[in-house]
Amino acid sequence: MENRQTTNYLIIILISLSHGLNDLLQGVLPSIYPALKQEFALSMAQIGLITFCYQVSASILQPLVGAYTDKHPQPYAQIVGMAFSALGIGLLSWVNSYALVLLSVIFVGIGSSIFHPEASRIAFLASGGKRSFTQAVFQLGGNAGTALVGENLAFAATDFASIKQCCLDKQISLVVVGPEDPLVKGIVDFFSQETALSHIAIVGPTQRGATLEGSKEFAKEFMQRHQIPTARYASFTKETITEGLHFLETMQAPYVLKADGLAAGKGVVILENLQEAQAELKKMLLEEKFGNASQKVVIEEFLRGIELSCFVLTDGDSYLVLPTAKDYKRIGEGDTGLNTGGMGAVSPVPFADASFMKKIEDRIIKPTVEGLQKEKITYRGIIFIGLIKVGEDPYVIEYNVRMGDPETEVVLPRIQTDLVTLLEATAKGKLRDVSLSIDPRSATTVVVVSGGYPEEYQKGKVISGLDTQGESLVFHAGTIQKEGKILTSGGRVLAVTSLDNDFKEALKKSYQRIEKISFEGMYYRRDIGMDL
Repeated sequence: MENRQTTNYLIIILISLSHGLNDLLQGVLPSIYPALKQEFALSMAQIGLITFCYQVSASILQPLVGAYTDKHPQPYAQIVGMAFSALGIGLLSWVNSYALVLLSVIFVGIGSSIFHPEASRIAFLASGGKRSFTQAVFQLGGNAGTALVGENLAFAATDFASIKQCCLDKQISLVVVGPEDPLVKGIVDFFSQETALSHIAIVGPTQRGATLEGSKEFAKEFMQRHQIPTARYASFTKETITEGLHFLETMQAPYVLKADGLAAGKGVVILENLQEAQAELKKMLLEEKFGNASQKVVIEEFLRGIELSCFVLTDGDSYLVLPTAKDYKRIGEGDTGLNTGGMGAVSPVPFADASFMKKIEDRIIKPTVEGLQKEKITYRGIIFIGLIKVGEDPYVIEYNVRMGDPETEVVLPRIQTDLVTLLEATAKGKLRDVSLSIDPRSATTVVVVSGGYPEEYQKGKVISGLDTQGESLVFHAGTIQKEGKILTSGGRVLAVTSLDNDFKEALKKSYQRIEKISFEGMYYRRDIGMDL
């Protein structure tokens, strides 16, 4: 049976009343400053010293007391704190010298420094271990934007030891894993195996589940086992490269070559010429063009159609279908040039009507979730399904096991249900208890990048126009704050998202907002959504 901690409301009410009484006692001090000034003929400097003594004892001591009692709880600490406050107020009622006034306020300050951290600890225990959703947000890496809403942490997302210590030190209650690398390396398994971390809710699949993104071959085999529609394929290694070269001869152009492992979104090559495709296969396998990721290469049939992305939130048992999105990968307008991390996105996808979405759910989403269950793969997180519409039928291009840019910037703004509620329910296997509400409006985002991206580009360019007010949401990516200025620090710098009843109007808003932003070398596509 589940050991569910209940909330003791009586204790919480008593703590609240005590807290109110404590703060009321503190409020007495400034109210009697005029009387003390007259009684002891005090100067304004001496009045200021009274405040200084109280603030030093109350504010500076409080984090020290809190840090100690967190590690060494003292059952009677709260009583001791209230006793100090009472002693200070009592002494203040009959003081006959300025020195005793200072001593009195120091006693009140010490009482406050003991009471507040202990009251917080008791309230947490009385709540049954529940915390407010909005106490604090911490993110690994981060940028100038995330720094505005939380605290950026400087260690790597694959440094599991530092993550563990951070979670314990900061009393983290919910972890959401954004990047694919720590998922593929087993961070969810790490949390479940570490006794000190096993109570923390974490959103993401286990290492085996993350292999859906970590290995293209594994994903293809999974789709075959569960009759999920996808392109014809075969996989090859250095030892079977001859067979791979012959396999290419059986395919029709264009030729799709995918590095089996993680390649930071750069492991897919599409070529029109057979000889070029064979040469590329040799580079990937023999020269390890994409490092360890291309020790195995998947050669895939090219499917002609229009792409879209479908996002599914699952706790391993039930699932919720999040808004669809269509992104634009190529750097150049008209969908030309090199692939990027994404230059813009639109949600919902206009051509994904109810009939087509039913096909996606029946042929792809349900078999995927049921397949995970049949193979006993623990999966509590996001399934990002990259799809292509061929004729009137959906096919899977690939799985990702997390959200991704720039689709995230149009999907999340349309989710009206509290996001933390959704994520917590996912991590705790209670997703069927939550209802999903979606904003019916369209969301569009346009990505602003550094000149030269996705190849070489310069960093450190000052960004102006970010403080302009408007309806659009400006998401930071490659930015950093330095000396009071926001500077570029990456290739993909910003994403500007807007909502409207019509996606074309939403795009207008995004472009209008972008016109007010500037930095040296700034570039963005002006044709996002033009093909819809």
